Amino acid sequence: MKFYKDHYDVIVIGGGLSGLSSALMLADKGKDVLVLERHNLPGGLATSFVRGGVEIEATLHEMMSIGDPGKRLKIGQFLEDMGVNVDWLDVPEAYHLSVPGIEKTMHPGFERFAREADEVCPGTYQKVLDLLKLCHTVYDSVNELSIHPMSKPAMLMKHEAFVKTAGYSAKEVIDTFGLPQKAVDLLAPYWIYVGAPLSILPFTIWAVLMADYVGYGSKVPRKLSHEMSLKMQERAEEMGVQVELRQPVEKILVRDGKAYGVRTKRGDEIHADYVISAAYPNKVYTSMIEPADAVPDKAIKMVNGRRIGLTAFTVFLLLDKSAEELGITDYNVFLGETMDTDKIFENYKGTGPYNYLTTICLNHANPTCTPEGTCIISITALPCIEGWQQVSADEIDKVKHETAKSMVDAMSKYYGVDLLEHALEVVIETPMTVAHYTGMWNGCIYGYLHSMDDHIVARLQTAEEEHFIDHLEFAGAHQISGNGMGPAVTNGRKAAKNVLDTMAKEAN
Repeated sequence: MKFYKDHYDVIVIGGGLSGLSSALMLADKGKDVLVLERHNLPGGLATSFVRGGVEIEATLHEMMSIGDPGKRLKIGQFLEDMGVNVDWLDVPEAYHLSVPGIEKTMHPGFERFAREADEVCPGTYQKVLDLLKLCHTVYDSVNELSIHPMSKPAMLMKHEAFVKTAGYSAKEVIDTFGLPQKAVDLLAPYWIYVGAPLSILPFTIWAVLMADYVGYGSKVPRKLSHEMSLKMQERAEEMGVQVELRQPVEKILVRDGKAYGVRTKRGDEIHADYVISAAYPNKVYTSMIEPADAVPDKAIKMVNGRRIGLTAFTVFLLLDKSAEELGITDYNVFLGETMDTDKIFENYKGTGPYNYLTTICLNHANPTCTPEGTCIISITALPCIEGWQQVSADEIDKVKHETAKSMVDAMSKYYGVDLLEHALEVVIETPMTVAHYTGMWNGCIYGYLHSMDDHIVARLQTAEEEHFIDHLEFAGAHQISGNGMGPAVTNGRKAAKNVLDTMAKEAN
């Protein structure tokens, strides 16, 4: 019996959330799909690892766009529609911000968030609430326009706030509300989840982020992010998708300007009508297309012109006491020397010490995620890759341990407890770890940097022009919806929709 079929409707390269979302959507429409994943587990970054007999969440801080039962948001509804049933738990807060002059825990819900901001900056309640309501209006427009594109005149009539703010940065729009700097600082911490300072981050992106996280709150899976990916794989296979692990793809085969299959590392040549790639366009266009001359010059110009977003450096500590015993009172702490996002971004261009950290104690959302009497924290910085690319192989071990130690020391000082004295396990994740296990280009988890010179609205308008090879689609953090596990699902769905639309067009 042959391992692969002679032909598939679609081959999906990558079994992360985007690839599995594409597969689910295509299978739901009756298409014959093969998913090829290079790792021995599905999920990409939505995964976990085991140390000291304890399963530890590898990446997920918060999952957006889920919503409550009966009131699901777009990602939660899609998963339910596909028959992927995840046991979701509420994240109890938005974040605790600890920077000079501010020590405050903020909670989801526009009214509550605005009241808490007013407690720190009296007299700002209405302005903060109005800003959050503007974010929600833009959020609603983005959700509708992603499904129902419309002409510019119609867009202006129905989505005036979206159109009027689309050409401005988050900082420029926030500045129009005349808020004191301390209030702006309270609103700023989530910038790290999209990875661009407020001065260059499109307001559209920031608005969607704030409306989703602050307006609706966030969730985590009871059995960690790997619960999502494993259940997505299981459901996809129930729907007839063939999912093969440990099968890295080396080449995407192109003939007459059209993708027609792939070749795996072990030499299997597999044919299909369409290919969806979660691999970055940088890798695809520079080394994966066969023949190489099938790549047009403008594809290389496109990837060279885009700025790669942020990568990750995380220290995981499994601790020998409960969070309560150690005085770890918040789920999510943003700790920094400054809330100036330009200064933080500049600092992130090196290898540390980093001046802005985000620390998660998962036990506050998921009390049983570690054995009773223990807890887990992850301390994360999200640097640019350039600094780490300068570290030699001889120096990497020394540099990563110095950076990790500085991060642990900073959080130990904040909590008032020596974390290393209580550590049962310590695990360090570097950009090289990410690159090794996921194959992500340069270990980048954030796709292409969202900025005013590479705006999401402009990307939507040029998407068709950037379709360089027929029957080849892309899904992943590098696509229009950007980074994060929720956007990964959206990007996967978008790639599948593009394939289905092309199939329907070519059939007529």
